[in-house]
Amino acid sequence: MRKCGPLILTLLFIGLLGVSAQISPDCSGAIPICTNTPVNGGAYDYGDDDFNGDTKSGCLEQSTMAGTIESNSGWYRFTTMASGQLGFNIGFDSSEDWDFALYRTNDCSNLGDPIRCNFFDNSESSSFIGVGEDPTGMANSIQYEDWLDVNAGENYYLLVNNYSNNNSGFSIQFSGSIFETNPYDALDCSIISNLLGPPVAACENDTVALDATTPNATLYNWFMDTGIGYQQIVGENSPMINVTASAMYRVEVVTPTGNIYSDVQVAFSMAPITFMVTDEAYCLVEGDSFDLSQKNNEALGSQSPSEFIVSYHSSLSDAMNGFNKLPEQYTTTVGTETIYVRISSLANPKCFDASRQFEFASVEMPIADFPLEVFLCDDIVSTSIGDDTPSAGYTYFWSTGAITPTIDVYEAGTYDLTITNEQFGRACSETFSITVYISKAPVITDVLIDDLQQYNNVTILTDVEGDFEYSLDDGEYQSSGNFEDVLPGEHIVTINDLNGCGSVSESIMVVGFPKYFSPNGDGVNDRWEIVGMTELQDPIVFVFDKFGKLLGQIDENNMEWDGTYNGKQLPSTDYWFKLTYIDSEGQRVEAKYVENHFSLRR
Repeated sequence: MRKCGPLILTLLFIGLLGVSAQISPDCSGAIPICTNTPVNGGAYDYGDDDFNGDTKSGCLEQSTMAGTIESNSGWYRFTTMASGQLGFNIGFDSSEDWDFALYRTNDCSNLGDPIRCNFFDNSESSSFIGVGEDPTGMANSIQYEDWLDVNAGENYYLLVNNYSNNNSGFSIQFSGSIFETNPYDALDCSIISNLLGPPVAACENDTVALDATTPNATLYNWFMDTGIGYQQIVGENSPMINVTASAMYRVEVVTPTGNIYSDVQVAFSMAPITFMVTDEAYCLVEGDSFDLSQKNNEALGSQSPSEFIVSYHSSLSDAMNGFNKLPEQYTTTVGTETIYVRISSLANPKCFDASRQFEFASVEMPIADFPLEVFLCDDIVSTSIGDDTPSAGYTYFWSTGAITPTIDVYEAGTYDLTITNEQFGRACSETFSITVYISKAPVITDVLIDDLQQYNNVTILTDVEGDFEYSLDDGEYQSSGNFEDVLPGEHIVTINDLNGCGSVSESIMVVGFPKYFSPNGDGVNDRWEIVGMTELQDPIVFVFDKFGKLLGQIDENNMEWDGTYNGKQLPSTDYWFKLTYIDSEGQRVEAKYVENHFSLRR
């Protein structure tokens, strides 16, 4: 909807006409401004030093050749008529460097420290500085200070200062909640003493009524100045006049006690037109955002971005009122939504057009919710790779030429899969590389048993390369094949392939025995025995010499060997043994991985 008239706005006024009377270089002559007052002009020189030679005032610092804080300054004053949030935007050419300081005081000789202040050098080439929210939608701009909470009846002085010496002028817009709750009297206009009231900002095609009604008046004469001096408006002699053109207006009120003269500025700004904006679909990557400013040229058409500003909103109501501008870098979710476009005049944000909108679609980029590393077991012919839960509407293309979501592969290698999600006229594609490895089944090569008799260490060994985990007696798996504090007895050791290519288990026997014994009758190590035999069913130990000759036998009834054969003492040397027992399946088996030799010493 296009609008060219008064409206409740978050941005209440901005400069319109270059009238030199609207600039004061000194705080003592600060220009009074209020709601609906056009504020603009260039700032040239600084008049008297309002800081009395000080080198700092808040963030402002001495920086001129003259040794002053002020460079080219303009001073304004205003009084709040409501409580709430206050902000303002100072607009200027992006090639220039402007700064500001806001003081809460009613006395220029006692400014104190500014409550809001900005002294950045505009290296970002911004077009605005101020308090509150950047009207372009830029988030976290260093040129903006936090919103200001105000109460009714507070007096403020605003210094606008130019440091670039390039001076195309500036304008001021006010914003904040007090202009929503009090659209016509957020700022006190009684501080402007004038029969015709404060200057008036309006939009083209509006009609502004000027009222000079005065008791006892006998005649009214109206004049108009468009830059060549005041000219009388023929035939206009009533107390009120309706005007439609930008100019300075003057009224002469004739009374029996003398004539009264009053001047007022009326400025009309061009109203923008929003051109058609095409629907937009973009590929949504998680955490990414869309730059809405890409649509500005479409909305502006031939209109200059130096004269109009584009904002985007999620509802028509917000667009009409200028509320809740969407951030320039807009983050959204998958789906469609309607974006409403508002174009406002930089000269007067009350002149706007919110008649256009466009459909904004976020198309989800495909993601890999399937393994990108797959293992083909060496004892299996093939395996399936790809997206086994395909999304509706997605298309698939493999580097092999296949167009199915999954394919069967028979050998190791890298396979590329391109997935495309095409919606709302936008195709969003992503290519994923899936690597297939050959994985061998695990094999137990050896088990090292460090038999310490009561608490033993067991280490499972394999000569197969792979990603394995290890378990003892069906306990929790661990990455290492080493187990400590293993009690004597029968145990199950397991190697499992982490890539799903099977597992292997073996039964081992953990027993403890002395590495040597000395049957010399001194009562110390006179007999050789195996610790842990009682944990076994029907254990039998056979003792041999190095030639394999059976020398002795130990069982549950006779669990020791004294180092003799047929009653004769055997010589000092190494001997071997074999341990058998009845396993859980009732079969007699030989204990594996037992280090089965010891020494006899005399």
